[in-house]
Amino acid sequence: MNFNDNVALVTGAASGIGRETAVAFAELGAAVIVADLDADGGSDTVDQVQNRGVDGLFIRCDVSDPDNVESLFEQTASRFGRLDFAVNNAGIGGPWEQLRSYPHEGWDRVLAVNLTGVFYCMQEEIGRMAGQGGAIVNVASLAGKLGLPNQAAYTASKHAVIGLTRVAAQEVARHNIRVNAVCPVFTETPLFNPLIIGNPDRAQKMLERIPMRRFGKPRDIADAIVWLCSDQSRFVTGQAINLDGGMTA
Repeated sequence: MNFNDNVALVTGAASGIGRETAVAFAELGAAVIVADLDADGGSDTVDQVQNRGVDGLFIRCDVSDPDNVESLFEQTASRFGRLDFAVNNAGIGGPWEQLRSYPHEGWDRVLAVNLTGVFYCMQEEIGRMAGQGGAIVNVASLAGKLGLPNQAAYTASKHAVIGLTRVAAQEVARHNIRVNAVCPVFTETPLFNPLIIGNPDRAQKMLERIPMRRFGKPRDIADAIVWLCSDQSRFVTGQAINLDGGMTA
């Protein structure tokens, strides 16, 4: 794979899967826009991108704010003049609570970031790619295929992201734009790690559900995302690919 002269945008790229994806794009020659609310983490990611010898730009963005999203894509166009790949990775976990007592404000915030943020970004991405083609990858979750107890908002949002992926793939295929999603199982990121740190019993129970007997690594997910953006997956669109160590098998 060679992404020389291509431009990639990754939201939620200050850490975890987003950071590894930005670095993976850079290693293949793409310039990378790093979007996140975390300016310090985003700047660190840009440093890692630039250390691979390509251009990198951090743009602070709250994907749940349509004005922020519009500004993100205007700045991208101003700096690079094109957009070839977009990875909608920004997301939050929300409260850990049973549905019957799930707080309304938590529901609203999780849906705003995880679902509406993807919707806003996809609208811009499709508009920017319509004349040239491109690839979009949405980071969903295995919780988009299965139910995750005590995470009603997160589970609902990730199911909906898969639905958006399938709708968009059909609408934009004729414009040479491919849209796919990845569905990781428990992956060692700042979002997941607090669930198991100091709780070895919970960690062991989670591991026992995964035939490969390990949690996902951010690079496991990043490599799949990069592949979905490459010509090696040129006939793949509308898919929600499980990256789960065999859990759903």
